[in-house]
Amino acid sequence: MFRIPALDLPPLQAADGTVHLPGSKSISNRVLLLAGLAEGSTAVYGLLDSDDTQVMLAALGALGCGVRREEDPGREPVTHITGLGGRLRVSTASLFLGNAGTAMRPLAATLAVLATTQGGRFDLSGVARMHERPIGDLVDALRPLGCDIAELGTPGYPPLRLTGQAGGRLNTAQPIQVRGDVSSQFLTALLLALPLATADSDVVIEVQGELISKPYVEITLNMLTRFGIAVQREGWQRFTLPCSNGASPYRSPGRIDVEGDASSASYFIAMGAIAAHGGAPVRIEGVGLDSIQGDIRFVDAARAMGADVRGGPRWLEVQRGRWPLAGITLDCQHIPDAAMTLAAMALYADSPTRLTGIASWRVKETDRIAAMAAELQALGAAVDTGDDFIQVTPPVRWRTAALRTYDDHRMAMCLSLAAFNPLASVSPAPQLPVRILDPQCVAKTFPDYFEAFMGLAHASAEDIPVITIDGPTASGKGTLAAEVAQALGWHLLDSGALYRAAGLAAVAEGVSPDDEAAVAAIAASLDLRFGQGEDSGRTWLRGREVTHELRLESTGLLASKVSALPAVRQALHGLQLAFRCVPGLVADGRDMGTALFPQAALKVFLTASAFERAERRHKQLISKGIPANIADLRVDLEARDERDKTRSASPLRPAEDALLLDNSHLSIDESVQQVLAWWQERSPFAQATAGGSNPG
Repeated sequence: MFRIPALDLPPLQAADGTVHLPGSKSISNRVLLLAGLAEGSTAVYGLLDSDDTQVMLAALGALGCGVRREEDPGREPVTHITGLGGRLRVSTASLFLGNAGTAMRPLAATLAVLATTQGGRFDLSGVARMHERPIGDLVDALRPLGCDIAELGTPGYPPLRLTGQAGGRLNTAQPIQVRGDVSSQFLTALLLALPLATADSDVVIEVQGELISKPYVEITLNMLTRFGIAVQREGWQRFTLPCSNGASPYRSPGRIDVEGDASSASYFIAMGAIAAHGGAPVRIEGVGLDSIQGDIRFVDAARAMGADVRGGPRWLEVQRGRWPLAGITLDCQHIPDAAMTLAAMALYADSPTRLTGIASWRVKETDRIAAMAAELQALGAAVDTGDDFIQVTPPVRWRTAALRTYDDHRMAMCLSLAAFNPLASVSPAPQLPVRILDPQCVAKTFPDYFEAFMGLAHASAEDIPVITIDGPTASGKGTLAAEVAQALGWHLLDSGALYRAAGLAAVAEGVSPDDEAAVAAIAASLDLRFGQGEDSGRTWLRGREVTHELRLESTGLLASKVSALPAVRQALHGLQLAFRCVPGLVADGRDMGTALFPQAALKVFLTASAFERAERRHKQLISKGIPANIADLRVDLEARDERDKTRSASPLRPAEDALLLDNSHLSIDESVQQVLAWWQERSPFAQATAGGSNPG
């Protein structure tokens, strides 16, 4: 996933391809808690790997549950949870739950019940925003049961301390009352926790007021059924948990599969509705029309706006239907999270879109009504809001913007759709970059969202920014390029690695590096992949990792030979151009700014002296235990420089508009900061915002 302060998206023109969704957050954390309370072991397949599930797993481990992850190559990962059987194994714990409402509310109810009957002290806290998210209605429902709950900060909000003495009893003779009009998570928390109180009799929960977000309660009831608890309900006002007659109420199903996240599917449904035009659809795998999640009803809303959606078990396919999209008026109580995506789709409609029944947005990771209004206005939309509604009128004139995400994963994912602004039905058509601030906040539910998003999105080549970093052998261009690419969240083209890989592949096939035609044929079908994110710096050739081999001096000599062959350079030309993908490319080599990307927005040429480069190479070799002589290295580098400068095919020289960087005495961090500073001065986004648009 991206760990950068901001991600710039170029103007996007189309989308197609397949995305595999991560597991549902709502299902994942419910399953984890139920598995943790059940007797025996539960194998959980398709579990979401995100910040929210990580805090739940950590909490279960701290409470004494067994947690084991299996990730065998070629097999689906599985998480094994060995449950408590309803009996505490620790009497004290301090649990940090981040900003995960699906962990905080159910664990608060569960530990309050367990502490009251079995004794103990448990402190629950989270990030600052979690301490602003209400929990008072849940506390008010638990206290009449006899639960001792201390609010350690602002009354009605976390952090909480839950205490009790062994042998205590819960007052379950009367129905437990809970409000339903603020968050359905309060009811869900009680439904998950109160089977622990059914040893002697049924337990009844009554909802006060109109229950919102009913589909999320449906998920809770479905998961309880999977763990052996058949809840009887009378509409949405009264729920009865059956007496367990002293037995452990939770029965593990042994294995459970988590379907893909329907809320996350909404962004790709919207992408297809906006940008899958004239070609292949956007295909979504992991969730389908048979989903148990309420947010699958987002499909109906998207269709109402004009999306062409087909689907089956665990798959959906989406293409543009009506265009421009239709503005709609919709009560969104049934899809509160996914409704945010409709607000982003409203940018591409032909009339205002009014979304009602969204009061719960105000008590989520941020005040989503206020946040969405501010960022859509920054893009040029007219927005009207109230306590439980938002109305979006699409822009007449789009503006580029640095869009704030408020540490809210759904804000970041929704706002990414603004990068398709060239498709908006306004004249003249906008061609604007979009900056997403704090993109790593998507780790809460979809750590690889932007990688998946950009894997489907297409832009005109001229709109995808390129930074070239050229220079002589051992000038540090490869390291610098990799660091700059990582800092920007862009793709990396190590052109030297292509030539080294071509040389390696030739030798592996018994071909002489001087055989121009044979090496060119190998280069034309070169299967090379550079690692990104956590795999940055690693390289695979034909599926085999060759990171170490590519760095050998002998491989460098091979590259020097094959790179001088015109047919080889021609064979690799198209492959190198194909690395120019959304959101941008950093290309390093000897002719990136002259032959490959002459229109690059920023060209850097390194000018470290042969003496300095020889010293660096000497230190590298000695650190690896390889004997080396500085004088010999310098002679070799100067000879290679001369060959590169005088070769007939793309000789080594700076582009006329390149910025020269003497990095002889600069650290890699200093060199990176200089390149980034140059980029900020001349990037398309910087030029657009300098023209007077709203930066958000």
